[in-house]
Amino acid sequence: MPYKDAAAQLKEALRLRTEPLGIAFLKDPAALPPNTRRPSQVFGKKVTICQGVTMARVYGWAVGLTREDLLCVPGMLAFGFTPAADPILELAQLFCEVGFNGEMGPALKEVESMPRFAPEEIAAIYLAPLERLALDPDVVGVWGNAAQMMRLIQAANYSLGEKVRGDFSGKVECSSYLIAPYRTGQVTVSIPGMGDRIFSMTQDDELVISFPARQLPGLLTGLKEAARKIGARYPITVYQNFSPVFPPAYEERAKKWGII
Repeated sequence: MPYKDAAAQLKEALRLRTEPLGIAFLKDPAALPPNTRRPSQVFGKKVTICQGVTMARVYGWAVGLTREDLLCVPGMLAFGFTPAADPILELAQLFCEVGFNGEMGPALKEVESMPRFAPEEIAAIYLAPLERLALDPDVVGVWGNAAQMMRLIQAANYSLGEKVRGDFSGKVECSSYLIAPYRTGQVTVSIPGMGDRIFSMTQDDELVISFPARQLPGLLTGLKEAARKIGARYPITVYQNFSPVFPPAYEERAKKWGII
């Protein structure tokens, strides 16, 4: 797949503010490509998964995240990066302790439904702009406003012939936009959660659409073809074939002078 060309097509069609990303899940940190930046090495600090995402999509870096780079307990539990014997129970207890859930029953039900990796199922996350990938990604992620994401949803409808589904929790959303497409094989719409907004500076108007990388060619075709016959594109064109109606004071003068 010519990812550099694909990135150019996405950015031109959607006028994206940040880079579309390729994401790969690796079983061995040694498989991270050369020149991949590890936060623990570059900054001498541990970060959240969503901070790594921002470094990749805003700075344009290729970023590698392993257990040694991370300190976000909820995200690490979801990605299997902790030594917890029962990550599901730990995350449910955490949700109750901080007040996201009032009782363990609903908390466990929510956590069990979350996309996640088993402990040690993966050892590293690779995040890089599509235009400078050094290995084939498992997932592609695109960040943008609701209108931009609408166009990408229309593209998915066109190429896949089915409606796009969302995965929403308001927290630990890195599992939704990174793991969900990998697990389900489907396009996923996510609303970035609190961590994304607090730590990775995700903007209030930003949504994420992510999908298995193998679907990228079809979505690019969909961006070109979906509703092309009626001029659908981004920025959205506004309708102008009408005469506006003004308040009475304006209309009285317009009538007096023969404008209307």
